[in-house]
Amino acid sequence: MFTGLVEEVGRVVGVGEGGMRSLSVAARKVLEGTREGDSVAVNGVCLTVERREGQVLVFNAMPETLRRTALGGLRPGSPVNLERAMPAGGRFGGHLVQGHVDGVGEVLDVRPEGGAELWTFRAPESVLRYTVEKGSICVDGISLTVVSVKENSFTVSILPQTKESTNLKELEVGERVNLEADLIGKYVERLLPHVVRVSGGFERSVDRDAV
Repeated sequence: MFTGLVEEVGRVVGVGEGGMRSLSVAARKVLEGTREGDSVAVNGVCLTVERREGQVLVFNAMPETLRRTALGGLRPGSPVNLERAMPAGGRFGGHLVQGHVDGVGEVLDVRPEGGAELWTFRAPESVLRYTVEKGSICVDGISLTVVSVKENSFTVSILPQTKESTNLKELEVGERVNLEADLIGKYVERLLPHVVRVSGGFERSVDRDAV
């Protein structure tokens, strides 16, 4: 489990080929206490550390991961947001992030607003169905608050500090990003068909297959 608070921006130093693609990322802060088998969010995708080579973490991305995320577009030199899994006693400053990408979006527009910037992302229906104004969304591993939602896109407001401490400072219009919708919204949708209203205003859970 992650929080969407990026710890540092790493740099891709190597990308393998083939179905199971290796991804080598140079880092500093997230190296602290990180061992083989640990989970690290790389641009919002939960990956397992295969090994450590000095200041470089090596991950393997499965074909399924490459199909469902934007990791396949990474090249040597690409900046990536990194976050270690949240410790049990850690501070929860963002929102619940699993590192399970729901869809790939695209940067549509960036424009200034006061001292901040409004970023608009195109998003698939699989993400927008759980996106609400003032709700949370994860973009390339960054926990952000939604400003507005339209039919095919959503907008967030980016503070200068957020931009400077993440890969947003190097993203351009047209680039692809990993999106993870709000976890709570997904569970609510899943559970609703199992709840029916009965007389007296009470609700009880039922087995949908038994109805």
